[in-house]
Amino acid sequence: MISQLQLLSGLRRHTIKADGGVYLTHPNIDHFDQWLDLRTRSRAFLEPWEPKWPSDDLSLVGFRRRLRSYQQQRNSGWGRTYFLMDEASDELLGGLSLTRIVHGISKSATLGYWMGVDHAGKGHMQNAVSAIIQFSFNDLKLRRVEAACLPSNERSIHLLQKSGFQREGYAREYLEINGKREDHILFALLKSETRF
Repeated sequence: MISQLQLLSGLRRHTIKADGGVYLTHPNIDHFDQWLDLRTRSRAFLEPWEPKWPSDDLSLVGFRRRLRSYQQQRNSGWGRTYFLMDEASDELLGGLSLTRIVHGISKSATLGYWMGVDHAGKGHMQNAVSAIIQFSFNDLKLRRVEAACLPSNERSIHLLQKSGFQREGYAREYLEINGKREDHILFALLKSETRF
């Protein structure tokens, strides 16, 4: 199945191996050119499902701002963001994040993800979600991972259901997507529902 967390000696990042020849790694400045190319080519594909992109989003300044935010989230324990990479070529395919990580009595997090237009529908995100779920339950010791998606996002609904997530509810005007408050379907997966 999926191998355990691998610490890379000498580096201040780690990777999570997944099935299907992909892995997750913390974003860093060396990813900028690939990220810029993939996000530019995928813009029309991604914008309907994401928060409104800042005017400088596809710039080095915008990317550095993202990296600072990711680092602050890691340092605070509130979030972890990963890029999804092809193992053979080190090509960037997409990204995943765990945010709102809460320990204590909650032991939960919220999952988010995006995939480049050229890589969608090939099973890569399915493998990545499986790996990050295993990491969440085994390494972070969480008991619950939540996710939300637009009711019209059939690909995302299918991915979550195939990954074992259960529909739990409907949240009106839950998140601002592409500049507009949008309703979302709420999903969750419990550690007790998995074999990890």
